[in-house]
Amino acid sequence: MSFSYSQTSNNSSIKDSIEAFIYKSKQSDLFSNNERLDFALKAKQLAKDSDFLSAEVQSNLSVSNIYWEMGLEKDFKKINRENLDLSNKINDTLSLANTHYNLGEFFRLKVRLSDSAYYHYHNAEKLFKKLDDNFNTAQTLLRIAVIQKNEKDFIGSEVTSVEAISQLDLLKDTDKINEVKSYIYNNLGLVFGQMEQFDESIIYYKKALELKKNLAGNNTLTIYRTINNLALSYNNSENFELAIKNYKLILDDKETMSKNPNFYALVLDNYANSLYLSKKNDKRLPHLYLKALNICDSLGDSASNYNSIIINQHLAQYYNDKNKKDSARYYAYRAKDISENYHNDDLLKSLLLLSKIEDDSIAVNYYNEYIQLNDSLVKNERNIRNKFARIRFETKEIEKKNLQITREKMWLIIISIILMITALLIYIIISQRSKNNELRFVQKQQETNEEIYNLMLSQQEKIDQARTLEKKHISQELHDGVLGRLFGTRLSLDSLNMGTTTEAIQTRSRYIQDLKNIEEDIRKVSHELNTDFISGSGFLDIIKTLLETQTQAYELDYTLDYNDSINWDDLSNKNKIHIYRIIQESIHNIYKHANATLLKIGFELKKNVICLTISDNGSGFDVNKAKTGIGLKNINARVKEVNGEIIITSEKDIGTTVKINVPI
Repeated sequence: MSFSYSQTSNNSSIKDSIEAFIYKSKQSDLFSNNERLDFALKAKQLAKDSDFLSAEVQSNLSVSNIYWEMGLEKDFKKINRENLDLSNKINDTLSLANTHYNLGEFFRLKVRLSDSAYYHYHNAEKLFKKLDDNFNTAQTLLRIAVIQKNEKDFIGSEVTSVEAISQLDLLKDTDKINEVKSYIYNNLGLVFGQMEQFDESIIYYKKALELKKNLAGNNTLTIYRTINNLALSYNNSENFELAIKNYKLILDDKETMSKNPNFYALVLDNYANSLYLSKKNDKRLPHLYLKALNICDSLGDSASNYNSIIINQHLAQYYNDKNKKDSARYYAYRAKDISENYHNDDLLKSLLLLSKIEDDSIAVNYYNEYIQLNDSLVKNERNIRNKFARIRFETKEIEKKNLQITREKMWLIIISIILMITALLIYIIISQRSKNNELRFVQKQQETNEEIYNLMLSQQEKIDQARTLEKKHISQELHDGVLGRLFGTRLSLDSLNMGTTTEAIQTRSRYIQDLKNIEEDIRKVSHELNTDFISGSGFLDIIKTLLETQTQAYELDYTLDYNDSINWDDLSNKNKIHIYRIIQESIHNIYKHANATLLKIGFELKKNVICLTISDNGSGFDVNKAKTGIGLKNINARVKEVNGEIIITSEKDIGTTVKINVPI
């Protein structure tokens, strides 16, 4: 299909034609790649002949995308190099940013030159940021973070990833945004895994999973890849059960795994290795390793060939641990031969493995090779990171003028922050002093309360002693004085009973009977007065007073049940004080935390042990998860002082029961 046009054609008509060709070149569902490429090239030629540079730039971007899809790498690189010059010439920032991004993708994925890829991504990121294009800025930062991670600049990768997330946080959540976020979190998981900070790594993998599971469409494979990474972190942190569980979750999906045999082999090997490291002596080993290796060997592509390195290493380790040296050597040398094609960390691991498997001088030779390669890789990684630093430095030199303009603002912000921090510190110091004074006051108040309570107990004992003495005195007076005189009177009346008249006899008999009744009543009163009052009832009076005052102040109803068989005199004042304080602290905690309306206090004597029960109908709490506050710590300390034990049970929305056993 040919295309011609007149030099006198209207400019608007030419632009419309160019736009129409570009539009058709993007319709992948309507046209084949060759047809789409033909449309894009016609748009490019028409724009070039018409000297419409901006249209030529857009045409080049369309051509570039189709070259990429068709795998025409050299043409892709050439068209984007051309587009760099054009975009610079017309000062088209967006096209320049997209072109740098394309070249970054080319050098990262096709020729694996990380320094060149970093250079173009870095330029693209600055341009997208200048355009306030947060999404493309974040996408570019993600690519930079991946390169930094691959070159073991883990701190740099972490910082870049966090910056990418901050760019996306400025945008409204959509599937497109969340998909990129999930990749960033996955990269952070890999970074922290490489730094052996597995807890952090697990957190980021879980964040990535949460986002991926909520995306529209079928994202099973990318979800499984993150689950595989998560399981690897569990495995490296020696949480083998969770690792095995996650690997099994992937392997159980037979349909997805059958469509992705290379990934299936990778997961199967990881699963086998977790079983082995967990020391479960699984009978499926080494069969699972061999099955994974056979899958890779049968595929025969570069990706499966690369994956087979780690499987061979695992088999070598397995047979070496089983002391099967010939098998261990066989798989170790296989791993070494394959990894020599890549000359990276996998070759390093293979050499170290052979140094452990081989004997004597051969092992020494491999260990020396390991050291030399390690030094070479470290040096190369350092050089790459230095190149990254130089790229950033050159960019910063360009940005210095802009920084100079904002420097005063920055200083103003810094001074404001310092002043705010200073004010905050002053506030914290003053607040802390106030809290310390309040704490000292509370402690002093508690000491004073204990002294008052001791005085109350002492005063109660004196009152009880005075009552007892007074009772005995009255008893003696009644018995020795009044009863004696009444007895004498009765005898006199008995002597007068000699009167012979009927009336005299009846009168005397009546008086005598009355005197006997009086005598009996006085004797009964005497005995009752001489019987001691219920021992220890004074302590219960104090408890009742506490309950009445506290529940009235806290607007609580209460009940008090006690056993009359408890002899409080057998309990020391020290223990009584602790029981009093425990009840007081419990009532305070119920008022403060439980939102209760009813308080129940009970005393019971069991096998010479006083059982104190304090319960409420409040909101309850989880005993296993609740934090231990000052009140509960005080109660535990007092229970320990009386050599007792404490049992706390609680149910949500039902209430809490505290049982304290105090031996007498």
